[in-house]
Amino acid sequence: QLQLVESGGGLVQAGSSLRISCKASGGNFGDRAMGWFRQAPGREREFIARITYDGRNTNYDDSVRGRFIISRENDKNTVYLQMSALQPGDAAVYYCAGYFGGLYGRIDSWGQGTQVTVSS
Repeated sequence: QLQLVESGGGLVQAGSSLRISCKASGGNFGDRAMGWFRQAPGREREFIARITYDGRNTNYDDSVRGRFIISRENDKNTVYLQMSALQPGDAAVYYCAGYFGGLYGRIDSWGQGTQVTVSS
């Protein structure tokens, strides 16, 4: 398992951008696919984006495709989520996840989450 710590959340205005980060430790980050999820109050945690171990392939939920970009720097053990054109509906706690067994493997690592709030 990886230990994951998210950072960079905050309060932003609708239409603005924000980048959140997830720093990994305690495992072979460079061998792992990574993902981002979010959970709004009263809703289930939902998939946002994921990226292969080498950063060459990504996929996104339809709700964020074209607005959010997932990327990674393996030499820094960090995965990022660049969010643009934020809307109030994007407000949630954002969680970083580590996959075991590739991009469509099972998740075996979660961060504690970072809060993103979007004002209208």
